[in-house]
Amino acid sequence: MEPYVIALALAVLAWLLVVGDLVRQHRPAWHWYVVGYPVTTCRVLRTWRRVALLNDLSVSRLPARTLIGHLMVKGDPVRPVAPRLSFPRATRTGLTAAVKLHAGQTPATYMQAADALAHAWKVHAVRVTSPERGLVLLTAMGSDPLQRPGLATAPAELLSALIGALETGGAWVVNLRLVPHWLIAGATRSGKSTLLSRLITQLAPQPVALVGIDCKGGMELGLFADRLSALATCKREAVAVLSALVVDMQERMSACRSAGVRSIWELPDKLRPVPVVVIVDEIAELYLSDGTRDSKAEAEQCSTLLLRLAQLGAALGLHLVIAGQRVGSDLGPGVTALRAQLGGRICHRVNDPGTAEMTLGDLNKDAVSVAQSITAEERGVAVCTGPDGGWSRARSHLTTTAEAMATARKHSAMTPDLPSLDRALEALEGDDK
Repeated sequence: MEPYVIALALAVLAWLLVVGDLVRQHRPAWHWYVVGYPVTTCRVLRTWRRVALLNDLSVSRLPARTLIGHLMVKGDPVRPVAPRLSFPRATRTGLTAAVKLHAGQTPATYMQAADALAHAWKVHAVRVTSPERGLVLLTAMGSDPLQRPGLATAPAELLSALIGALETGGAWVVNLRLVPHWLIAGATRSGKSTLLSRLITQLAPQPVALVGIDCKGGMELGLFADRLSALATCKREAVAVLSALVVDMQERMSACRSAGVRSIWELPDKLRPVPVVVIVDEIAELYLSDGTRDSKAEAEQCSTLLLRLAQLGAALGLHLVIAGQRVGSDLGPGVTALRAQLGGRICHRVNDPGTAEMTLGDLNKDAVSVAQSITAEERGVAVCTGPDGGWSRARSHLTTTAEAMATARKHSAMTPDLPSLDRALEALEGDDK
C-alpha cells in the first residue's frame, strides 16, 4: 500500500475521532443513537444469558421423564434457561428492554442484579421497574443524564414550579395543585438551599402569597423578604404566623361552606382567596427546645398548627414546603404525624440513613437505597416522588442566591397583603415593647 494512502487513512480516522468526540460533548443524543446504542445493544444481547446465569436470574428446568413399565427414563440433563429478553429499544438517554419472568420469580432479584447488569453492559446505571405482573422493565442509561442536565420545558400553571430535569430526560416539576404538601431533606451543601431558591424564583411571578419560617434568624429565607408576605425568624414568631394561618384557614372554610363548594378552586374568581405557600427552612428548629417550659410549649404549638394546616389546607389553597437537614422520629411524634400528610418527597444526600428512611421509606424502599448512594460531588441531585406515586433521580437547575434575590425584588409588587398575619406580627412586637 502506498504511503500516502496510509497517511490519508490515518488522517480520516483522526478526523472521525475528533468529530465523534465533539458530537459526544455537544450533541450527546446524536452520539448515543449513532454509536452508543448499537454497541450497547450488541453487548446486551451477547452477555444476557451469561449475566442471567451468574446473578441467579436463570431457572433450571427439570429433565423430561417418561415411564416405561416400571422404569423411569430421563431425557436431557438439567440446563439453566435465561428469561426471555425483548430486543432493546433506544431512548434519548439509553435503552429499555422487557424481561418476561419465569414462574416464581419476582422483580426483587433483578433489582439486586442491577449493578451487575450495569457493569456487564458498560453503562452508567440500570433501573428496574415492574409495569405489570410477570414483567420487568430494564432501563439502562448510557451516561449520567444529570451530570449536565439541559433546561427542560414545562407548561406554565398556577402553583407549578419547574425545578430541574429528571433522570429520564423529562422536566422535574413541583405542582402544588396535584401534590399540595412537600418534604425536602438534605445535608449541608447537598443542594437543598438551591432547590428552595429555584422554587421561590418560579413562584415569585405567580399570584400567590409566600410565607417564610426560618428559625435560624432568617439567614436563608430573609434574603427573599421582598417577595414574602410574612417572615418568622424564631419559634415565637412562627407560632404567631401559623396561628394566623389557621384562623385564615377557618375563614376559608366558612366561605366554601356558604358557597356550597368543597374547595376554594370551585369559588368564583372574585371570591377566591389568594393561595398561600408556607416555606419552612430547617424543620428541626421548630421541634427542638432548650428544656424551658416556654420553649416546650412553643414547640408543641408549632407541631399542632403545622399538622392542622397539612391535614386541612390542601383544598383551601394553603400549601406546605417543609425542608430540613435532619428529619427523624427523635424530633418527636409530631414529625412522624406531619410526614404522613406530606405527599411529595425530595431527598438529597443525607448524613444518616434514618433521614432517608424517614423521607422515602414509607413510599418505596428502593428509593431509600438510591438516595443513600448520592455522593457529595452530586450537588443538586435528589430522589423525588411524582404525582403517580413513582420515584426518580433528578437534579435541580442551578439558581444562585443573587438570581433568586433579584427575582424576588423584581416581583415584590406582586406580594399579596395578608392582614391576619400582619396583625399577628404587630401584636407580637407590641408585647415585646
